Amino acid sequence: MTRHLLDLQHIHVSLAKQVILEDVSFHLSPGEMVTLIGPNGSGKTTLLKVALGLLRPTQGSVIKAPSLRLGYMPQKVVIERTLPLDVLSFLTLTVSRKKAHSVLEHLHLSYLTHRTMHVLSGGEMQRVLLARALLQDPHVLVLDEPLQGVDPKGQEALYEYLRVYKQETGCAILLVSHDLFFVHQSSDYVICLNKHICCSGRPEEVKVNPDYHALFTYTLPHGLAPYAHHHDHAHDVCAHTSQEACLGSEPSYD
Repeated sequence: MTRHLLDLQHIHVSLAKQVILEDVSFHLSPGEMVTLIGPNGSGKTTLLKVALGLLRPTQGSVIKAPSLRLGYMPQKVVIERTLPLDVLSFLTLTVSRKKAHSVLEHLHLSYLTHRTMHVLSGGEMQRVLLARALLQDPHVLVLDEPLQGVDPKGQEALYEYLRVYKQETGCAILLVSHDLFFVHQSSDYVICLNKHICCSGRPEEVKVNPDYHALFTYTLPHGLAPYAHHHDHAHDVCAHTSQEACLGSEPSYD
């Protein structure tokens, strides 16, 4: 049995002769939050699909712990506006009403139980999608841009909930985010992706790394920054023998 919940080894993905991911390796351990950051088109969502088993890599392997349960929160769900689907009905498509009520109560969302899905605010929709991801009592929770449409207060509350949840349950979290402030505040490990892993490390290591800071010409609200990644540098310090080893150059954010 692997000592990790999820272990991705030397993942390559090519579609129509275009390289999407190249030699990406990392693992998830119980109670760990790993965050992926990088520009649009860097392969973040593709990597999540590989981890979830929704996409088979061109090369490489995905090793899962036995009987692993995965919970997935996508960026968004499109629901036909004419479909009279309320929150409870949406959640009970796969589980019992009792289970759905329990999760809604746990997330303080009981007031949304009979709210129609298409009238939810962006923040409410994100929390309902999180509720759906938690219905399976996952060992690994996979979140693709969970802060999208959530106001700053709601963002902080969501990250605090995830921090407590992983501590209490031992659930590992694999997260894509563009908000560097929350990434550095809440992550156990950060992976900077631009088709390959440019750099990775603990947040406190990444924040003080000179190569990391050299990539940002100016800082935007909430820690966002422009980024263009060029292959005019070596990745020797990022030679990927372990997650602790990689602190070189890095991409960022839309």
